Amino acid sequence: MVDFSIYDIKEPEVYAYKCPDCGTIYYPAPMVCSKCSCRRDTSGVIFSSWEQVAMGGKCRLLTWTRVYNLPEGFDVKYLLFGIVEFENGLRASGRLLVDEPETGMELEAKVGVIKE
Repeated sequence: MVDFSIYDIKEPEVYAYKCPDCGTIYYPAPMVCSKCSCRRDTSGVIFSSWEQVAMGGKCRLLTWTRVYNLPEGFDVKYLLFGIVEFENGLRASGRLLVDEPETGMELEAKVGVIKE
């Protein structure tokens, strides 16, 4: 048995990327900024490296849907999914863990495992 407690394991995070030239934030990150044509180099050697911006925290629900046709293994009637907008203007989609979602409601975005 392996003891993983000795490793410094961080909570999972989702990152957006900020263009170093114009400051535009993207999720997911493009290879070239559409505003200023700055190239993103994943190694940070040839072109300027882009700053990682952690996604999460406060967001607003833009739209949502209820999915009834679930894959095998789910023992619930339906799952809720939505699109949210963060304070910095980025948008992302994901599963909603609220009982009664309402468009425009404030939420707290977290990264986690949906099903193991």
